[in-house]
Amino acid sequence: MNVFRTILLALLFSGAAHAQSLVVLVDTSTEMPMADVRNGRLLGGIHRDLAEALAYRMGRKLETLVLPRKRIGLALDSGRADMICLYKPDWLPGPYLWTQAFFPLAELVLTAHSAPAPQSLADLSGRPIGTVLGFEYPDLEQALGAGFVREDAPSNLTNLRKLAAGRVQHVATIKYFYDYQLRQREPIKVHPPLLVKQYLTRCAVSQKGRVSLADVDAVLTQLVRDGVIAKILSTYQ
Repeated sequence: MNVFRTILLALLFSGAAHAQSLVVLVDTSTEMPMADVRNGRLLGGIHRDLAEALAYRMGRKLETLVLPRKRIGLALDSGRADMICLYKPDWLPGPYLWTQAFFPLAELVLTAHSAPAPQSLADLSGRPIGTVLGFEYPDLEQALGAGFVREDAPSNLTNLRKLAAGRVQHVATIKYFYDYQLRQREPIKVHPPLLVKQYLTRCAVSQKGRVSLADVDAVLTQLVRDGVIAKILSTYQ
């Protein structure tokens, strides 16, 4: 557990032992550094640190709910969960309240050295691309249209292993995940990653939850202003 999380936890549980809960969702397939999910529990990662910061600033007791992607919408629709963060509206269609855009992500395509290096997204048309089952890739879909050929796997890590084993030549992933894996294992022989798009993600707030969009946005503004978001990011870089 890093020092940043330890401080947040101490503050949270000493000052908000009887506070109302904030229930934050995380997808079971989310991987480090975004989330450390084990046995159905969120134990660490960017999602955990952000959720703790939000709960503390809102004076609430944090509860995390780890669900498969197909059940996330139902949990938000019913008010069982209050929110999910680091998403975009085109990844999660539904009647949700979306916060300000605040958290940077970059989507990449990795290409094995055994294949020609793509100079643009158009070069990937018709070529199978390793994707994660249930994930949406609107920017690749828009760029490639019918030429976007998905090869689904259970996780980003599975796709990276398939790439290393030569079972797929192209993989879609995010930069944080790729950079984290480079620090954890032997580098995979790939061309320089092709940038799909950089964007800022948001939080989706349930219309039936325990928090209002205005309150969440106010706290996010504070977290950005006070450098908390930058601190969370630096922990995993």
